[in-house]
Amino acid sequence: MSQRKVSIRDVAAHAGVSVTTVSHVLNEAPGKRITDATRARVKQSADELGYAPSSVARNLRLQRSQMLALISDEIATTPYAGRMILGAQEAASKAGWLLMLVNTGFDSEFEAAEIRALRQRQVDGFLYATMYHREVVLPEAIDGVPTVLLDARSDDLSVPSVVPDEVGGGRTATEELIRHGHTRIGFLNNVDDIPATRGRLEGYRAALDDAGLVFDQRLVVEGSSDTEGGLQTARKLLSATDRPTALFCFNDRMAMGAYHAAAELGLRIPEDLSLVGFDNQELIAEGLRPVLTTVALPHYEMGAWAVETLIARIEGQELNGPHQVELSCPLVYRNSVA
Repeated sequence: MSQRKVSIRDVAAHAGVSVTTVSHVLNEAPGKRITDATRARVKQSADELGYAPSSVARNLRLQRSQMLALISDEIATTPYAGRMILGAQEAASKAGWLLMLVNTGFDSEFEAAEIRALRQRQVDGFLYATMYHREVVLPEAIDGVPTVLLDARSDDLSVPSVVPDEVGGGRTATEELIRHGHTRIGFLNNVDDIPATRGRLEGYRAALDDAGLVFDQRLVVEGSSDTEGGLQTARKLLSATDRPTALFCFNDRMAMGAYHAAAELGLRIPEDLSLVGFDNQELIAEGLRPVLTTVALPHYEMGAWAVETLIARIEGQELNGPHQVELSCPLVYRNSVA
């Protein structure tokens, strides 16, 4: 015969208190005058009897589903930002919440319909995420529900957001090249006007300035942020008579193009040319020879921060620190710098 399930009444009888007191203690009800000794006795009785309060009942009382939704443009269908989802999912699971994923494919009508459907299913909060760091306008369908921006920012500063420190990452990449004695450093930048383009250029210039090196606009070339863009921009810089001895590339795909340009021109990496990429796209960085030194995006940490902040908002907790956060981008040392 199966053993009878322990009830809240059993805990109350074991601790010598009322059922109401047990409920207040185990659900951590605010504003109740219960002594520390009584609280300790109730928790000890619950532990000894193996009693676990019903999360379903608690959620019904609090009118919560314990469900979060991550709405993204295309993160879920690309390999590059998977750690953002992993960070969010593990943080949600650790806190006892369930995370749902919706990929909108940049379709605003589909996005609005999915948000309405999730609201009908009592989702408690939204993570609004983008594939790359950009500025967004939140859809009207999300109004009134706790929301945190993930790898995105909005003009509405009441909405918490987390993005990479693009300036710091650009500075880190350039400083690594300066540390190895390079003074003529080219920058293959993205042609698109997005926060990463502006921030990484600002970091590049700041590192040069800190080292007492004069910024030379001729060493900054813009192109498409892909392999072809890297090939074309690197060709332009490396074909000059006073070519740079090192390149900082906007991302790893542009760095791959720079590898091709160097090979065409008979330049060995890192003996004749040093390179640092950005993003740490491991399929690229570890597939190149020599393997590429690059700056990593803090995808996992951003996902975790976003979930922890969203849960805090839902539970009415005061947020510690700023609502708009930039997380540092660490250098991943490999073999493309000498």
